[in-house]
Amino acid sequence: MPKYLIEASYTAEGAKGLIKLGGTARRAEVQKTVESLGGHLDAFYFVFGENDVHIIVDLPENLTAAAISLAVISTGVARMKTTVLITPEEMDKAVKTPVKYRPPW
Repeated sequence: MPKYLIEASYTAEGAKGLIKLGGTARRAEVQKTVESLGGHLDAFYFVFGENDVHIIVDLPENLTAAAISLAVISTGVARMKTTVLITPEEMDKAVKTPVKYRPPW
């Protein structure tokens, strides 16, 4: 199952909800959402810096990741970026895949 890194930042409204309900409630809600779509929550961490949350999930495919992204950003309480994660074993396969490519020069 593909693995994804989700980086999220709360808006002021989202931060108010986090303060009201707490971090474990937020993690539980994310886990419930991911599992309802056939996925698995691997990790959920609050972080300092540009983002507020880093989440690693296993999801059935890219369409599921896109659906989650749309559902979250449509609420206006968070912004998020989703990155596909590639294992070292998958990279081994990628480097052995022949690619015919002509540079633009």
